[in-house]
Amino acid sequence: MKVALCQIPVSSDPGVNLARVKEAMSAAAAQGADLAVFPEATQIRFGADLRGAAEPLDGPFCAALASAARDHQTAMVAGVFEPAPDGRVYNTAVAFDRQGNRCAGYRKIHLFDALGQRESDLVAPGEQPVVAEFDGIRAGLITCYDIRFPELARALIDRGAQLLVVPAAWGAGLFKEEHWVTLVRARAIENTVWVAAAGQVPDLDAPPVSAPTGVGRSMLVDPMGTVRLDLGSRPGVGTSPGTLGISPGFLGTSPGTTPADPS
Repeated sequence: MKVALCQIPVSSDPGVNLARVKEAMSAAAAQGADLAVFPEATQIRFGADLRGAAEPLDGPFCAALASAARDHQTAMVAGVFEPAPDGRVYNTAVAFDRQGNRCAGYRKIHLFDALGQRESDLVAPGEQPVVAEFDGIRAGLITCYDIRFPELARALIDRGAQLLVVPAAWGAGLFKEEHWVTLVRARAIENTVWVAAAGQVPDLDAPPVSAPTGVGRSMLVDPMGTVRLDLGSRPGVGTSPGTLGISPGFLGTSPGTTPADPS
């Protein structure tokens, strides 16, 4: 599998964001990606009207994502918002295979109620770990703040995940970027699996909102914790230099062994 990290700015206009997704999908496909990973909240930025933008997973925004996957024959994972029964929304990572079929939807379990933020005021928590399958390869889904909880990653590995996919909108703050890098690498090392983590960058053309914007730092980390790709703080699409050495039926490496070379 070859993975693309699609580090896009996210605006308050879902139409603008959809155009950016399509452009990034085209770039990912041109680079030979089998899977494109987009940020958390790709649909609309935090601080905007999440309830107004929220749609069921068979709504028009996800239909357009499915079409982009099908048009480029490239699987994808992206962050969207679904209506929740209590009037809040679910923060959902939705996955489509290369034929545009929806193969998973993971509702974020751990909500960011920390450092002066209360995601739970608007977002309802999910309940179940979710593994998506792309061409026989199983990817466990983790969203942003979830990365701080190693139990979720372990539960996904126990469900057969061979790769951890992490859409994020990791906000700026004291030591927070260092935490992000450390946590993504830690989840790779302790589970001896690849981690593909894609973050937002600020939309410099949009007016500021109360919520923090993402710091970027989308990373691809190998099972030994080596950062193989880091997109820094600017928008861009980066693809793994080779395949990840994962094949259908391969369940990763056991502790103390050396992972396959990706090149």
